[in-house]
Amino acid sequence: MGQCLSNSSLTGLRIIIGQTASGKSAIASRIARHSDYEIISVDSMKIYRGMDIGTSKPNAEQRKKIRYHLIDIIEPYEEYNVAKFVSDCDRAIADIIKRGKKPLLVCGTPLYLKALLYGIFADSGSDSQLRAEMEKTASEKGLAFLYEQLMKVDPAKADKIHANDRKRIIRALEVYKITGKPISTLQTHFKKTELRYPVTMVGLKWKSEELYQRINERVERMFKHGLVEEVKGLINSGKGLGKQSGDAIGYKEIVRHLNGEITLEAAKEEVKKGTRYLARKQMTWFRRFPDIKWIECKLGDDTDRIYKVMTESLE
Repeated sequence: MGQCLSNSSLTGLRIIIGQTASGKSAIASRIARHSDYEIISVDSMKIYRGMDIGTSKPNAEQRKKIRYHLIDIIEPYEEYNVAKFVSDCDRAIADIIKRGKKPLLVCGTPLYLKALLYGIFADSGSDSQLRAEMEKTASEKGLAFLYEQLMKVDPAKADKIHANDRKRIIRALEVYKITGKPISTLQTHFKKTELRYPVTMVGLKWKSEELYQRINERVERMFKHGLVEEVKGLINSGKGLGKQSGDAIGYKEIVRHLNGEITLEAAKEEVKKGTRYLARKQMTWFRRFPDIKWIECKLGDDTDRIYKVMTESLE
């Protein structure tokens, strides 16, 4: 069932999407500063407190001017999932509308947005012992062994998962072993015709080579602004990074560097490479959403033009 948007002036959710380093957060902040929007972050890593530089969170000055939601809501050692996000986001949307404001969602994690708009498939539950056994198998025989198993039982899902994505490979196999059905046949969100919310979705689109240049420049800034020190601080806090947060691009590479496994320069290149891969994966997801109004961007573009087109598209 769709959610009831009680504010009569709000015809639906306004959503800005874009790959990492596309500029979506900056344009959303500018729009919110000159309107009655409040920003809801749809990002699986901005939820963690203390992970600021590597996730490009809004700074303290920006947060004084704009109200943000679903940023800094849990500690890095805590676990979070899609179901919790949908519940938290539903509450944030209702709260914003109740106060006479308008929610503006900024999405960098398509899976979260997919679940919010289409719902979550009937969860098969989990089996901690089964997961532990597969973790052990991955350590002893290699992740490639589990990936080959997944290709046999659910080739459709395996085709969409990177061969090094340990978490998703194990989860897909876990669902298959529990239910006897491939997870790809259970995750049918996009086959549904009814959205939980009416939406207007606008995206920033870049040519790959230009986006990659922006990614490389942003990674350089992150290191310059203290990403290594941020990771050190999290580790030395006594609580450290959790299994989920520790897998974030920009953090896992620094941890490897601090453990003496790779040089700082190698870590930086790994972050750039991982971020470029993330960007490609994000666009693959975004293309599956219907009725996106895309704004073509290019290096040296007039930011005022993008702002004008974005505000008009969101109306």
